[in-house]
Amino acid sequence: MRNAVAQSCLSSAAVLSEGEGPPVVLLHAFPLDRGMWAGQVAALSGRYRVHAIDAFGFGGCELPAGGWGVESMADAVAGWIVAQKIPTPLVVCGLSMGGYVALAFARRHANHVKALVLADTRAEPDSDEARAGRDAAIEAVEAHGSVAQVEAMLPKVLGATSHADRPGVVSEFRRTGLSQDKAAVVAGLIALRDRPDARPGLAAIDVPTLVLVGDEDTLTPPSAAEALVAGIRGAKLVVLPGAGHLSNLETPDAFNAAVLDFLDGIGSK
Repeated sequence: MRNAVAQSCLSSAAVLSEGEGPPVVLLHAFPLDRGMWAGQVAALSGRYRVHAIDAFGFGGCELPAGGWGVESMADAVAGWIVAQKIPTPLVVCGLSMGGYVALAFARRHANHVKALVLADTRAEPDSDEARAGRDAAIEAVEAHGSVAQVEAMLPKVLGATSHADRPGVVSEFRRTGLSQDKAAVVAGLIALRDRPDARPGLAAIDVPTLVLVGDEDTLTPPSAAEALVAGIRGAKLVVLPGAGHLSNLETPDAFNAAVLDFLDGIGSK
């Protein structure tokens, strides 16, 4: 089973840790790696100890032979936290695929969670149509490599404003996506396709939660963010103007300001 991957798979090569202060874990989007958080590491590390973690197969993280799922990734993060003696509870922040892992982490390791930041993500599992789309994407990547997934995602993953005005963000997504191994992209698509329904666990989340979404996000639109807020008691919603699905890259100043305001607000609680 893909969710039975051992917790010991994470190594130092899969984690970037910077700063001093209360710990914050950052979990990245598909098909990127921890490098997508560079702007957030720079903004947060003056006040917080930030740990940006690669998912299985991406960046510096080894791909397990049996594949992986969002729950096994959450277990691996928890195992690493315990092994490294990271103080808990801590803040877990995930965007898109990272949000799915963050929700699994909150379900399975609630004792480690002080607060959640869920960005451009959703609680619902893939629909039948979406699962069929993942299957088609897997076939395309197996035939043509990661370029097939990167080029298919590019028109949808960034907002209209970024496509028009932020060529650097477009090139960064393409460059990082193309750097990922074909096997990692396929395994990531399988993990996304097979992720569990997170909706039943939302009511059990009893920590401060910030939900962020770009107003131009068409993959996990504001309606998906509103559903998260409705399901998590006391959750706060911030909509980021001019951002698509990768809001931390597209509008980093607004993203960072919202996260810092949230983190500073819970610091004394």
